[in-house]
Amino acid sequence: MPLPYSEIVMEHFKRPRNVGRLEDADAKATEGSPACGDMVTVYLKVDEATHRITDIKFESYGCASNIATGSIITELAKGKTIEEAKQLTWKDAAEALGGLPPVKVHCSVLAIDGLRGAIQNYEEKKGLIKEKVPTTLEEINRRLKRVVNPVVGLDIVRTKIVKEVTLEDGVVRVTIDMPADHLFANNIRDEIMEKLGTLWDIQRVEVEFVG
Repeated sequence: MPLPYSEIVMEHFKRPRNVGRLEDADAKATEGSPACGDMVTVYLKVDEATHRITDIKFESYGCASNIATGSIITELAKGKTIEEAKQLTWKDAAEALGGLPPVKVHCSVLAIDGLRGAIQNYEEKKGLIKEKVPTTLEEINRRLKRVVNPVVGLDIVRTKIVKEVTLEDGVVRVTIDMPADHLFANNIRDEIMEKLGTLWDIQRVEVEFVG
């Protein structure tokens, strides 16, 4: 039985706004996993003087709700300052779409998490984090759970290819159970560097592949 999508949801699904990749993005973030059914990546361009979002795009893998919420979130955030955009909620997305079926509300949460993740990525890069809490191994592992292992489409923690993580004097070392010449080794290294390298008190990230 088809889900009761609103006309607005179907409009944004069939003709999504702001789809694609910003090659010169100031920040980006990915949430979800194709193996779990839905994934979204949000890219931002931000005016450094005003902190206003001048351009925003998204890439989506998933259902109609996932695509539609990515589309509406980018529309709602474009032109706002990063502080204003951080106030957007999944309820704002759902209401702007004329409502979502209860089983698809998580799609709006995913889109909001992608937007907030991209904003956080920008703030960390630009040194705009107000509360500079020292980085812990717990925070590092939380971020590693957002790095996808392309071999299976799940994160590298859940797929148990993270052998060891250490943090000492601002240096993070991550050991991955995968040959260094594996097809996806560079992708995983880049994702780890992106997730950890912007932390304000991390001086260096080292990724070692063994196997």
